[in-house]
Amino acid sequence: MSKLTVTIPDDLHQQIRDELERQGITTSQFIEQAITTFFEKPKGVRNMATRTLAFQVSEELLQRIKTFLARYEQIYHRKLSQKEFLVRI
Repeated sequence: MSKLTVTIPDDLHQQIRDELERQGITTSQFIEQAITTFFEKPKGVRNMATRTLAFQVSEELLQRIKTFLARYEQIYHRKLSQKEFLVRI
């Protein structure tokens, strides 16, 4: 386990304390939930109804995307799905 220390504005800290009391959880549990949620949901998808979008691409473009995603995983040691990639762009 590792520790993480951050400096935040007093008003945000109070909001967090209020939420901790409301949920009956510890600061560590709250921060773990927030970080887990951040990494599990692609940016731009939070708090939005989602819809399916399907389209066809050439084999060449698909292979370029797959190559990019493999390289991304090598560099950042984190797998990025095709869906996450497309939502981010």
